Amino acid sequence: MVDVLRDAMAQGGNLTIEDILVRIAVAALLSSVIYVSYWYTHTSTSYSGKFNVSLVTITILTCTVMTVIGNNIALSLGMAGALSIVRFRTAIKDSRDTAYIFWSVIVGLCAGVADFWTAIIGSGVVFVVLLLLGKVRNENRMLIIIRAVRSLESDIEGLVFKHFNMKSQLRVKNTTPETVEFIYELDRATYNLTYKSEKNITQLLYEKNGVEYVNVVTQNDEISG
Repeated sequence: MVDVLRDAMAQGGNLTIEDILVRIAVAALLSSVIYVSYWYTHTSTSYSGKFNVSLVTITILTCTVMTVIGNNIALSLGMAGALSIVRFRTAIKDSRDTAYIFWSVIVGLCAGVADFWTAIIGSGVVFVVLLLLGKVRNENRMLIIIRAVRSLESDIEGLVFKHFNMKSQLRVKNTTPETVEFIYELDRATYNLTYKSEKNITQLLYEKNGVEYVNVVTQNDEISG
């Protein structure tokens, strides 16, 4: 039993330079597919260039690690122990990015053990699926906060309702005997479309005497790190 374990631990380290270069080259090539896919499916503020570059790096590094480990039990145990002390504190801002991290790791694992066809076919299928699903829409929402005198309550509701073509939603309305405060929610596309009109919502509101302030806030579901 001891001899078998010793022989297993002695395995590995017999790859040629050509073998190593081929594996890393395949990982780099497939990581470019991941890069293009992430760039295409993320638009506007949902796209992170730094994260996209990190996906390429993760793929190549994973391949390198798997090439080093091979079927060497001693190295695999040592690597597992070394990685167990690493703590990643960076929060993933978009849950969809987790899929890209898994994609990068899996491609790196397949390339590292020279299972190229699995990596190529799997990446091809994932790429086509994401291509068919189309670009990821920006889920940011716009909040418009308006505070004015109470006598303008009906006028402001009618103005906002008309300006955004009935696409704005009144989420909150706070009132006192003298003042009223509205919080409207609408998607960014609707806001950007109307912002290009001759007069935007801010200008129209301030033309009414008695509007104290108009705040425009971008709201999203991302986790800040």
